[in-house]
Amino acid sequence: MSIAIVTESKSAEMREVKVGIIGCGGIANGKHMPSLHRLPNVKIVAFCDLIIERAEKAKADFGTEDAFVCTDYRDLLKIEDIEVVHVLTPNIFHAEISIAALDAGKHVMCEKPMATTYADAKLMCEAAKRNNKFLTIGYQTRSSVNHQFLRKMVERGDLGEIYYMCAPNFRRRGVPLWGVFMDKEKQGGGPLIDIGTHSIDAIMNLANNYDVVSVTGATYRKLADTAYNSNEWGIWKPEEFEVEDLAVGFVKFRNGAVLELQAAWLINYVNDGGMAICGTKGGAQYCKEGLKLTGEMADGQLYETIVHPNSTARDLFHGETLTAEQYEAKQWIYSVVNNVPPVTSPEQAAVVSRVIEAVYKSAETGKTIYFDEEE
Repeated sequence: MSIAIVTESKSAEMREVKVGIIGCGGIANGKHMPSLHRLPNVKIVAFCDLIIERAEKAKADFGTEDAFVCTDYRDLLKIEDIEVVHVLTPNIFHAEISIAALDAGKHVMCEKPMATTYADAKLMCEAAKRNNKFLTIGYQTRSSVNHQFLRKMVERGDLGEIYYMCAPNFRRRGVPLWGVFMDKEKQGGGPLIDIGTHSIDAIMNLANNYDVVSVTGATYRKLADTAYNSNEWGIWKPEEFEVEDLAVGFVKFRNGAVLELQAAWLINYVNDGGMAICGTKGGAQYCKEGLKLTGEMADGQLYETIVHPNSTARDLFHGETLTAEQYEAKQWIYSVVNNVPPVTSPEQAAVVSRVIEAVYKSAETGKTIYFDEEE
């Protein structure tokens, strides 16, 4: 399902939207609050964090002068004139807080991944429908110019029938040491649920294929004890490294298409390519220069070309130079004001969570997970 193409209006810039932030850690400060703060019609009026000093600093940096600060998200949800809530906590709390916010009558932006289990993701979808509120997930890759350009190519049939996809997300040495990323209970996993989730969401959205038949996966914790325990973000303690350092998976779809996925924080491999999507008429791969398009001309000649999409590739805000994070935030607020679907639907994000959960389950059991058997 692609987002609705709508005519731009001035209303998104005119009507004030009051936002509450739950979780004032790294992703809040690095992505959400700066992107919201730059929007003239957005007022961030409440901040919640278990560490009160972080909430107070967020207020000072991004909030209104009289913004509310608290350590219990329930107190924030009691504020009636808050229309939108961003849930930016560790993964284990996404479902609980998002459902509570939806039941309190708020539209919700929840940071990725949607939830640590598919069961929780379904409950979040039900809460959004029950309350007739928008729920979206922070998959900003969908908001990049490359992604929206390529999605239009696929929708037009330029690549033909999509039958093979590859979604690698490798860091040779890249363990996030802030937050609780190495805590299996709070995060639900390691690089797969952290960075792999972006690639899985993006590639499935490009192919518009969510009809999964089966998932086979494997996870490894091989370098956490031996890779000098350091990377660009500092030094980690191996005894605290509770998650995988590499995850791989093989996904089969009902129409016969397949997806290979890989996600690593630590691996002895240099990957120069990005996500790839291959069809009967052509293919595309993300690369450092832009998008690499490949195919065959009418006379049988093979071609390979690099394209550099600009802002006109996007569905909205043509002519504006926005990062993927800034576009995501602006389109999200635009959705709330104009009552149009946001970039990412919760139903699609729930399938991503289901795939991730299946990779971990397959790795644990050594068996392929068949979705039809789990219905």
